Amino acid sequence: MRFFSVLTIALLFAVLALPTLLPAEEFRVWGGKTDDFTDSQGRVWRGAQQENQSWGGWIEKAPRTAEVKELTAAAQAQAEAARYDVDLFYAVSWAAFPDTVKYQFKTGNGTFDVTYLVGEHWSPNNRGFDIFIEDENVEPLYVTPGSHEIDIKTYPGIEVSDGTLDFNFAGNGDTGAGDLNAMFSALEAVPSASTAVDPKQKLTTTWGALKDDRR
Repeated sequence: MRFFSVLTIALLFAVLALPTLLPAEEFRVWGGKTDDFTDSQGRVWRGAQQENQSWGGWIEKAPRTAEVKELTAAAQAQAEAARYDVDLFYAVSWAAFPDTVKYQFKTGNGTFDVTYLVGEHWSPNNRGFDIFIEDENVEPLYVTPGSHEIDIKTYPGIEVSDGTLDFNFAGNGDTGAGDLNAMFSALEAVPSASTAVDPKQKLTTTWGALKDDRR
């Protein structure tokens, strides 16, 4: 019996010593496209103009598409400095106000760092909308950059408790902008570093609890 108990504890420690990172999957889409794109770092960006895929897709109404014909040299340098291929900014998924762009990643539950990427193709500093993630307005009264420029915004620690990470981009007249057609060029969600559990810390805590139980 004692041998069995020791063996059980050893197996428990072995399992707890494994790195724990849940959820492990990363999610990426690029706007205005149906085909997938593999970037220079080997990351796969799904075509955003799809619905009900195993990884997610648009919901309620298909977004419209538009092309960004060119990017300024500064915009290209900004993308490269952030380690994003410029290809991601040459098209958008958008909605004609009052429609909104609704999107969903089938992430499972967890905490994610979410990045919004956009290239402006038409309305220089004159496109205004709100960015909702998990029903929270994370970027109220947002106005896109100048024509042929880009923007990259990251929202850390977004918690998902219902299995899906939901986006809604909705035009807002309170921005004072003349163009309320919301859009995105790419979306990215990666598990937050805070979801990782330090195996050493976990072992120390568990061993302490076992010793307390034996007293």
